[in-house]
Amino acid sequence: MPKKLKLEGLDCASCAYEIEEALKKEGFEFALVNFATKEAVIEGDVEKAKEIIERVEPGVKVIEKGEHDHDHGHEHGEGGPRRALYFIIPSLMLFGIGVVLRYYYNMDNAFVFGIFTASYLLVGWKVLRSAVVNSIHGNLFDENFLIAVATVGAFLIREYPEGVAVMLFYVVGEFFQDMAVDRSRRSIKALLALKAEYANLLQGDGVVQVKPEELKVGDIILIKPGEKVPVDGVVIEGTSTVDTSALTGESVPRTVKEGEEILSGMLNLSGVLKVKVTKELRESTISRILELVENASARKAKTEKFITRFAHYYTPAVVGLAALVAIIPPLVYGDPFSIWLYRALVLLVISCPCALVLSIPLGYFGGIGRAARDGILVKGSNYLDALHGATVVAFDKTGTLTKGVFKVTKIETRNGFSEEEIIRFAALAEANSSHPIARAIKDAYGGDIKENLMEYEEIAGHGVRAEIDGVEVMVGNDRLLHRFNIEHDTCRVKGTVAHVVINGKYAGYIIISDEIKEDAPLAVKELKRLGVKKVVMVTGDNKDVAAEIARQIGLDGFYAELLPEDKVRVIEELEAEKGDGKVVFVGDGINDAPVLARADVGVAMGALGSDAAIETADVVIMDDKPSKLPRGIRIARKTQRIVWQNIIFALGVKFAFISLGVLGEATMWEAVFADVGVALIAVFNAMRILR
Repeated sequence: MPKKLKLEGLDCASCAYEIEEALKKEGFEFALVNFATKEAVIEGDVEKAKEIIERVEPGVKVIEKGEHDHDHGHEHGEGGPRRALYFIIPSLMLFGIGVVLRYYYNMDNAFVFGIFTASYLLVGWKVLRSAVVNSIHGNLFDENFLIAVATVGAFLIREYPEGVAVMLFYVVGEFFQDMAVDRSRRSIKALLALKAEYANLLQGDGVVQVKPEELKVGDIILIKPGEKVPVDGVVIEGTSTVDTSALTGESVPRTVKEGEEILSGMLNLSGVLKVKVTKELRESTISRILELVENASARKAKTEKFITRFAHYYTPAVVGLAALVAIIPPLVYGDPFSIWLYRALVLLVISCPCALVLSIPLGYFGGIGRAARDGILVKGSNYLDALHGATVVAFDKTGTLTKGVFKVTKIETRNGFSEEEIIRFAALAEANSSHPIARAIKDAYGGDIKENLMEYEEIAGHGVRAEIDGVEVMVGNDRLLHRFNIEHDTCRVKGTVAHVVINGKYAGYIIISDEIKEDAPLAVKELKRLGVKKVVMVTGDNKDVAAEIARQIGLDGFYAELLPEDKVRVIEELEAEKGDGKVVFVGDGINDAPVLARADVGVAMGALGSDAAIETADVVIMDDKPSKLPRGIRIARKTQRIVWQNIIFALGVKFAFISLGVLGEATMWEAVFADVGVALIAVFNAMRILR
């Protein structure tokens, strides 16, 4: 079973990649290091993993999740960078004094050298220490080592003001970069800060505050106004409005009352609720959401994998180029060694790939976090990438495009009977039935069913016959009419139909339809606006019903009367029409699990959907609204745009400065901008997805 390790002090994105590679080389079948959450997920010996991580990155402290689970965001995220100011400010003051003495008073003696050295050590001692420790452990291409070599090299060729300036600029840049990354992490964590801190457990006549983890199925808890719902349950007493925005992204509060389900992560706004626990915390909605989002980074997008591989070769290549620049021109052309050594040092500064390795995972993590805030759970950045390329979308019908709730949509009269008579007698005849069609007829009637039901008979496969205050009423299908030789003219009515016969005379029929979700037509319209080539329905319902639903919603086509294996076959047929894009299937039932797994992207409805569908799906829509799918595609496309902006920007600047460095047109100051400045800009750009 995978185990999670917290990595305190993991401040370098390329270091995360090095740790992950080292774990895999040492025989761990599964190893993932998530820089965005500062976590490692492994399968194997925890103690061995700790040893490897601390060997590769001695500055990282490894803590098992569970032994130290509270949030370190303030202490390490905010306090760490701020503590750096205690060294940066004095160093800046000394650097200023040194610059004035050297360039204004033309002093260049041991005293001035001492001032620059003190300024350098104040701000750079941590970088130098990390460089030494990492080089002892064989990590020669880490950013600390590269900056240390470049700045010490500057001192050796008597460019110590520039050496200090580069170290200062680098550390200040790292300070702002750490602040930006921590802010991004806090923003993402804030989107998922849904867990209740405590629960009010009823014990005897009193109420005891306990941790949500301690609650068992069947426990009775009180949820007061202003409190978060700790676990999933059923309301057994009370009425209140609840804020579901953390789960569904919807700002409109929902009313819950006795007998209704309430989910963990919701916020109680008004009344006191007495709730019976139906799921323990580890199985509740909130835990499932947090686990899905936290583990999303395990499934990396192709772009992310390419960049980490690229960075692995890029840095050694630039370091090799720097070595050639330092050695070959002085030997071939007889130029002064110091000129070409300086250019080589500039290349060393540029060679760190942090802008790429840092901003791209943050971009995807931000996209997943943004989608979660809107009630769309994406299980991995690879699925976010796939969603971006959706060209064919197939919807299941019942529970996906429709509410799965039957409703009377039309009443047709015959032989002088009124609509009121038909619906009243039909409702009275169906008084004892719990069939969904019977419930729809009774709901449409809406009145009290108090008439004297003297006789009742259920005719299997046909309908019911009842006597109400001396009036004989029959309600059923077309076969019922033929069985009793009732004269009628309605054999070919489309849809689900209940025929009504009163005292042996045909009175008319009632059409019952599965109610279409209000936003289903909008979802189809938005998908087409986004460039999706084909939007279809795949259902097990009959062709007439499917045709009517498809017409009302505006679908491009439908496939009806399908078994689960038939749905898989249809998705395989649609694969031929997708072009360079992806096939997305949206469903909710346990019978949809095979087709959800077969599609390029399986999307499950999370509120009413079966556990099998939710587990199999790649994306989960928490409030069952089809219109969330186009919103998810928009988030995926925005994430993709930002990721590629960062790649093009970072590589463009890097290669430009490599060229300028070789030609001697770039200084170390500019090289630091190419490293830290680009990383900072890329991180801020990645954070835009959260807005």
